[in-house]
Amino acid sequence: MNDRTQRLVPVLAGLALVLPPLWPATSLAEPAVSPAPQAPTVNPWSGTVELYGLAPLRTTGTTTISGQEAEVDQNLGEILSVLRFAASARGSVEKGRLGLLGDLWYIDLGDQASRLVGPRSLFTGTADVGQKLGVYDLALRYRFGERESAIGKPGSYAVIPYAGLRLIDGRLDLAATLAGPFGRTLLEPSRSFQRTWVQPLVGTQASVFLSPRLRAFARADVGGFGLAGQQDLSGNAQVGLGYAIGDNTDLNLSWRYMGLKWNNGDDRSNGFSTNLNGIEVGVKFFFGGAPRGPALAATPDAAPAVAP
Repeated sequence: MNDRTQRLVPVLAGLALVLPPLWPATSLAEPAVSPAPQAPTVNPWSGTVELYGLAPLRTTGTTTISGQEAEVDQNLGEILSVLRFAASARGSVEKGRLGLLGDLWYIDLGDQASRLVGPRSLFTGTADVGQKLGVYDLALRYRFGERESAIGKPGSYAVIPYAGLRLIDGRLDLAATLAGPFGRTLLEPSRSFQRTWVQPLVGTQASVFLSPRLRAFARADVGGFGLAGQQDLSGNAQVGLGYAIGDNTDLNLSWRYMGLKWNNGDDRSNGFSTNLNGIEVGVKFFFGGAPRGPALAATPDAAPAVAP
């Protein structure tokens, strides 16, 4: 072994000790695995807005002003003939499971032909009754089950009890024509009555998906409990079907009953009652955290193919 070879031996030995720690770790490790995709973050806020119209197939009621009572019994055609204006909408907003709901309903009816009934039915006659009525609900709600959405898994449901206040604003106008003794016709002066009051309100709404786009829903509430007069009670009952016409839009069709009764109980009492029974049609929009249809309708991803 010559001198050159003898000098190379220590150098090669040093390299053999130094190079292994400096070798890239990835050359000895297994291939890197990409992290699993994470579920998208769900917005804690969500909401709904529904524009609806109620077509009462039959309306019955009474209007009492200063002890003079008139009875009304009309069908849909008769109501539409005196309808001046109507507006209605409902909506909700929630964060997590807690939220608020509101429902606004207003109607303005012109003179409606009615039957006039005197005290102890001593006389009868006819009357024209005009009515402006607004019913406005605001309540705190809590949701059990899944978020409200246009599209969902069959069997998924939501049950939402609520409690709050109902504001009622009514104006009544009564113009009577009386048939008096001996066939005489007596003209009564026109009378008007207006009152605004607040009722406590409790209720529940619920829905369940029958298919990804079809759901059944129901609602019932009651307000008043006799706190603002001798008679003070209001309520709703509703049941229907909703069909998704978009990822976040529903078309709703339902049957609805709406009732309202108030009277102050005085000797010359003031009050009124209204009972509506008919078809409600609405378009409901879902916003915010409500799940989108494609995400719910998509099938699970297939397992990745294994290379031979």
